[in-house]
Amino acid sequence: MLRAMRAPLLLVLCAAALAGGCSDDDSERVPPARASIDDWRWAPSDEIPKKQERDDEPERPSVDAAPSAAADDAEDQTPKPAEKAAAEKAATEPEPPPEPPKVDDLPDIGGAGKSKGDSALVKADVLKNGIALPPLEAPPEVRAIIEAGNVIARSPYKWGGGHGKWQDTGYDCSGSVSYALAAAGLVNASMPSGGYMKWGKPGKGKWVTIYTNPGHMYMVVAGVRFDTVARGQTGSRFSNASIHSSGYVVRHPPGL
Repeated sequence: MLRAMRAPLLLVLCAAALAGGCSDDDSERVPPARASIDDWRWAPSDEIPKKQERDDEPERPSVDAAPSAAADDAEDQTPKPAEKAAAEKAATEPEPPPEPPKVDDLPDIGGAGKSKGDSALVKADVLKNGIALPPLEAPPEVRAIIEAGNVIARSPYKWGGGHGKWQDTGYDCSGSVSYALAAAGLVNASMPSGGYMKWGKPGKGKWVTIYTNPGHMYMVVAGVRFDTVARGQTGSRFSNASIHSSGYVVRHPPGL
């Protein structure tokens, strides 16, 4: 009976030995990957495989090259001695004065008939008190006419006044115009309105125009009216208001 039990026991022991491995070569049980790592551990550094770089990986800038480029930029920005001297000279010297305008570039400031922007140059200004101010570009004769007109601008109307003597207590239409023209040396004595119908030159003048007929006359000087009728409207012979000229002979002093 004991022999009968030994036979199965031997079979069990052999099976266990086969399961555990009966080979004496331990190297066959080492994983190939581990064997490769062991080989690299003792291999020279130039034989160790390196990490393969991707073709699409961007190139990294060189750290060593950056300071050199910055140094070059700093050298370029450093002013040279000649440039520095020129900059200091420009900072200390005053700026040259602007060139005067050429004659062709100056505005045209001619006589009467200019635009409204030039009215102060060619047109007299009548103030609220009835006094007229001559324009800036008025010739001396026009200034003298306006100044003389201011002397009698508020004098009362007097038929025949201003005829026979310049200083009178009142003046009529022709006496008023004669007084103002005489101050500019344009007449030597007062004349009635009919006498001015052939005086001077025909047509309107540049600065002075006489409107006359046998019964009345008035004058436009530097764009404003000098008339005894205006005195009844404004209290002064000077007025900015216009009046119809139909039925009047138009004359002007030569040169004005």
